[in-house]
Amino acid sequence: MLVHPWDAPNHDDEWRAVLQDFGFGQLIAPGGPDRELPVVVPTHFTFDGGRTVELHLAKPNPVWRALAERPRALLTVVTDYVYVSAAINADPGQDPALAVPTSYYAAVHVAVDVQIIDDPAAKAAILTRALNHFEPANSPRVTRGVAGESDRLQLENIRGLCLTITGVHAKFKFGGNKTVQHRREIAAALQSRNGSMDASASRRMLSRLPGPTDAWADRPQRPDSRPGSL
Repeated sequence: MLVHPWDAPNHDDEWRAVLQDFGFGQLIAPGGPDRELPVVVPTHFTFDGGRTVELHLAKPNPVWRALAERPRALLTVVTDYVYVSAAINADPGQDPALAVPTSYYAAVHVAVDVQIIDDPAAKAAILTRALNHFEPANSPRVTRGVAGESDRLQLENIRGLCLTITGVHAKFKFGGNKTVQHRREIAAALQSRNGSMDASASRRMLSRLPGPTDAWADRPQRPDSRPGSL
């Protein structure tokens, strides 16, 4: 993933918030050297805000063999993604017919060491933390916990995963190579268009507007920062 300086996280809390707020991504297990392709698993997960991610998967999942071959993986989350049409992305005064469309998105890739959890009590604890995180506060699954007979049967059919983050590669592509005023105009255009993620992408753009001393604010674009580059 190419990350220009203006697309990098402003601080660690920015990428951490993506993991905490969205909690769904793809676990990518490369496996051993003889494997033709990695195993990719779409999954919910919980993040402790520091360096630990937890999740559970069914025992028949093909990811277990890949993780046995190599206990390393990549967890990826992509959110707030929108297509920015040529007319919206056009520079001030530019003919929209000559403008370049692009995409905006937030992407977080975390490299992880993998620990497989088979102890029933430890698996139950992972499930409890996941239920407390995802379920409504008044959900009977939260108030009752995972002590019922059906839950004990379910525990036999799953394995837990504890992922320790060893590296982070994050990108927040929201027009950071444009002037502050132009970014405000694009954010307003996305709000008006009101597509499926336009509002969240607009909020993300506005949250990343620089302060008066930001090195990337209101500078002319360079040839290698053209709007359509990824």
